[in-house]
Amino acid sequence: MSQQVQKKVQGAASDTVRETDPNVQQGKASRPDYSVWVTASAGTGKTKVLTDRILRLLLPGADGRPGTNAAKILCLTYTKAGAGEMAIRLSNTLTRWAIAPEEELRAELKKLQNREPGQPDLDKARQLFAEVADTPGGIKILTIHSFCQSV
Repeated sequence: MSQQVQKKVQGAASDTVRETDPNVQQGKASRPDYSVWVTASAGTGKTKVLTDRILRLLLPGADGRPGTNAAKILCLTYTKAGAGEMAIRLSNTLTRWAIAPEEELRAELKKLQNREPGQPDLDKARQLFAEVADTPGGIKILTIHSFCQSV
């Protein structure tokens, strides 16, 4: 992502290491408690970051706060193709979570949230498909242009 992240190398006070691993950068950008603006070239994972961010918003937080209601989420992107791809990825993930064996679901949530999921995380992940399906209009994933036309 566009923000450079640096951290001190243990034992070397003046040296720094740039975290250029895209998974590290994408994980930070998908955190719902951060305000981010994602800019990157085609094929670098912007859709993945936004999809992961929506999933993390829907799940309970590490601090115990409940997940965000699906009706309160608005995701804006530039292209119809990007919006369509995000909707498909969300649907596929929520479908998989609803029926996944517990260990598989636990591993996927741990990778997404970068922490060990508790029982509330597992329970909520299994319920999300039905909750999103029951939300009138589903999660709103729009292009900037279609959002402006709707206002």
